[in-house]
Amino acid sequence: MLTAIVIVFVVAYAAIALEHPLHINKSASALVGAGLLWTLYAVATGDPHAVGEQLGESVMATAQIVFFLMGAMTIVEVVDAHNGFEVITRRIRTAKLSSLMWLVGFVTFFLSSVLDNLTTTIVMISLMRKLLGRHDDRLFFAGIIIIAANSGGAWSPIGDVTTTMLWIGGQITTLAIIQSVFLPALLSMVVPLTATAYLLRGKPVAAPADTGDDVGNTTEFERNLMFFLGIGILVAVPAFKTLTHLPPFMGILFGLGILWLVGDLVHRHKEDEDKQHLTLAHALSRIDMSSIVFFIGILLAVAVLEHTHILTTLARWLDQTVGRQDLIVLIIGLVSAVVDNVPLVAASMGMYSLEQFPPNHFLWEFLAYCAGTGGSILIIGSAAGVAAMGLEKIQFFWYVKKISALALIGYLAGAGTYLMQNQLMH
Repeated sequence: MLTAIVIVFVVAYAAIALEHPLHINKSASALVGAGLLWTLYAVATGDPHAVGEQLGESVMATAQIVFFLMGAMTIVEVVDAHNGFEVITRRIRTAKLSSLMWLVGFVTFFLSSVLDNLTTTIVMISLMRKLLGRHDDRLFFAGIIIIAANSGGAWSPIGDVTTTMLWIGGQITTLAIIQSVFLPALLSMVVPLTATAYLLRGKPVAAPADTGDDVGNTTEFERNLMFFLGIGILVAVPAFKTLTHLPPFMGILFGLGILWLVGDLVHRHKEDEDKQHLTLAHALSRIDMSSIVFFIGILLAVAVLEHTHILTTLARWLDQTVGRQDLIVLIIGLVSAVVDNVPLVAASMGMYSLEQFPPNHFLWEFLAYCAGTGGSILIIGSAAGVAAMGLEKIQFFWYVKKISALALIGYLAGAGTYLMQNQLMH
């Protein structure tokens, strides 16, 4: 049974990693893999009651992450529908490419920590189209946006899916992850940013032919209200969890209700056709359900490996073979440049128990950093990279040639900083 489970998981994992060459959506591969794994486990065990209970536990843990992500994605869609991000983007103006690069890098870094790296990448690349006329300039900016978005997501419990998983799972807490990973994450962005800004020094910003801001049919009051309310709700969720000790998904759903109520009140006098695209109901139809389904599939698939103790055995083998935890986590981060970091982190959470490695242990914090920033090394290594690849038609080998080495140096610089910082603090 164990051999069959491992083979099915490896095949499903390969299909997820090779999504683009195979032209098969990774969500389909994850769902088929999860279905086959649970079927194999149930048939081989012969105890439907015990397997049913384990499946119920796994669904409960998965649902908490899924509800949180759905709520956060919907809030971001509502803000975007109101052109709320204009509050930030219209203030970004400078005549030099190098100055603009620094500005964009830091805005992306901090914005990613309260939204998520995928949404931030889409928002910032859309902004670059309004500010930069030359495609070559936009390619360099896209590379830095990917690095900055992934770095920004690594130090915040709501900035990256993998960090959110660790936060909801109880492996990390809000203040501890910010204190420990902020400086390493910042360095992982600043190092590549410094090199790229140096390459672009002295070059002027070439604006596109049409730089008019399209703010749609929303007023400035509506844009400001929905932006600050949406961001405020996202930022308040960690505080809600700390004060009430309720799971984060409850905080995000509570905030979603408030945003929905305010939106309906603000637009109550408008005609249905004018307000339809601004409603939260419309935002729910625009969230990326394919990604949500992928998370469900992969988390349920990894749960089988956890229940069959395959991950525990793998952890013991890694400890015996590699020996050093820091090296194991560093390798996981490098591997996340090639394959999706969600299943890697899910597997790591199953490999190491909270009894052995309590909350805010070195292992979890370093994993949050490495899995979050390692994906920047290749353009296919993160959702932010894949989104940028599609939006700006970035060639895989152009990224390897121009950005990968910078991202790798930044990743190693941040990792070294975390290890030194951890050594000094403990």
